[in-house]
Amino acid sequence: MARLTKRQVERLVADVDRAGDDAEAVRAALRRAGAPAALLRGGLDDLFDLVATLNETRRVPIDPELAARARAWLADDPDPETVAELTALLDAGDGDAVADRFAARLGFGTAGIRGELGAGPHRMNLATVRATAAGVASWVAGGATGGDGDGVVIGRDGRHRSRDFARDVARVLAGAGTPALALPGEVPTPIVAFAVRHLGTAAGVMVTASHNPPRDNGIKVYGGDGRQIVSPADTEIAAAIESVGPVTSIPLSDDVRHLGPEVLDAYVEQAARVVGDGPRDLLAVHTAMHGVGWDTVRRVFATAGFKEPAPVPEQAQPDGDFPTVAFPNPEEPGALDLSLALAQQIGADVVLANDPDADRLGVAVPSAGGGWRALTGDEIGVLLADHVLASSTGDDRLVACSLVSCSMLGRIAAAHGVHFRTTLTGFKWITRAGDDVPGSRLVFGYEEALGYAVGDLVRDKDGITAALTFADLVARLKAEGRTVDDQLEALARAHGLHATRQWSLRRPVEEIRAAVARVVESPPTAVAGRAVVEVDRPADDILVLHLEGDSRVVIRPSGTEPKLKTYLQVVAEDIGGWEAAQAAAAADLEDLRRGVAEVLALGD
Repeated sequence: MARLTKRQVERLVADVDRAGDDAEAVRAALRRAGAPAALLRGGLDDLFDLVATLNETRRVPIDPELAARARAWLADDPDPETVAELTALLDAGDGDAVADRFAARLGFGTAGIRGELGAGPHRMNLATVRATAAGVASWVAGGATGGDGDGVVIGRDGRHRSRDFARDVARVLAGAGTPALALPGEVPTPIVAFAVRHLGTAAGVMVTASHNPPRDNGIKVYGGDGRQIVSPADTEIAAAIESVGPVTSIPLSDDVRHLGPEVLDAYVEQAARVVGDGPRDLLAVHTAMHGVGWDTVRRVFATAGFKEPAPVPEQAQPDGDFPTVAFPNPEEPGALDLSLALAQQIGADVVLANDPDADRLGVAVPSAGGGWRALTGDEIGVLLADHVLASSTGDDRLVACSLVSCSMLGRIAAAHGVHFRTTLTGFKWITRAGDDVPGSRLVFGYEEALGYAVGDLVRDKDGITAALTFADLVARLKAEGRTVDDQLEALARAHGLHATRQWSLRRPVEEIRAAVARVVESPPTAVAGRAVVEVDRPADDILVLHLEGDSRVVIRPSGTEPKLKTYLQVVAEDIGGWEAAQAAAAADLEDLRRGVAEVLALGD
């Protein structure tokens, strides 16, 4: 295997430390690091020996200019913890580790700022957080936050350092003369988006890295309309961050308003009203994935009249180490294992899985032949959309999804006679889908990566109201003697069987750019025997190949890692036997994947 960088080795060692004596988890960590399968067949001792070998990397001497930058950082670092970390690296002469921490400054964008914990400008730490908060304070003072309110509401999740970061965000804002309103304890991300409009603040800040690995943390910013910021707000904040002088000179104040439970209480009451009266005979299993969602989910379900879901006890309370999962994301293989085991044990009707900050929702349902299966993000999306539309009225209703999500939503919208829009990826766009449709109201939006917005209570994805709405759907189906799979079949027979799949390739960035450029310059006339009827480029980094029969390929390089993502869709209009149709669609998707691999010429 290729020689790992120092940072890759650090991550591998950290992952293996968390894995403990779990051989499969150690294998998974090595596999992620690129170790060949042939080296992973030994026992636990063999695997540990391999990790030790990989950890014996050559240390690069510290460049004098880099050492000077590091010492300047130390002089301005307000946190003894990261001072000790960087000092130790300098004393050890670990050039790779120091260079990585000073490789660049973490960038601020529309998604905020996010990165690995540690010392230096390329890490999340108190110095980075204070500078970011000062940039937000400057932007709020400019008055163009999208709202007429005053002050900033601040929330945090249960990750490592979230408490410290949220405290300093509030102190910097207060020091700048901006009223800082701190939510109590650990809260789901949707609560902050809700609180902006509920309290009438100018903005909101959430300290979270969502479902990133344990070593990460971040800051997310909402405008005064309760939506994620878009340009030019991000560039204005980024410019203000760049203009911040010494971090230790940033004014701080403890004049922070510490809120009580009233905001969360208001959210619970209003979230429970997202669903109407109906059957409540339902036994659900819920996992918070070691995050902050369980207490709010429990309260919302009780207020709506549902029996309290059965929590996965090992994952119900916040734990920044996420000890029972390789990655705290419901989409990841193995993440739902404990949930499915509990569901099988108690005979549950559905598994509802939030990610650690509870803005996403994963779902698993019983299989017809026994056992359980996780639904795809698109399956959850079309089920929720049809249920929301069937339960609501009004010609002003609008539904939306990202362009990489299943196009069945457009057919469902047409059948219900409502507005429909597709957007670029990200909820910052989905929640703005109706901006060009005067008089419309967004009643449902989704993206295939398990993000769902039900109604206008939260102008961002909300895994809690999505979980409640899905529970309402399952309870109604159960009362009718039907299952979720029955409903999926009914939707397919009404609107066509839409099968979707994501396929990703890890390759050097240069190879990815070259491959995409080739396809842009000379688009194929067919993919896997399906004629290309239209080529669309809705953004510089997105290419869409529309194929005959409503099949589709979306090609999109990852913005954060050397990966090329493709989103595949095939549509079958004439459905005979349901199981045979599903099998045929799966085979068609695999054929399409192979065709895309040939077009990209990057290997399989």
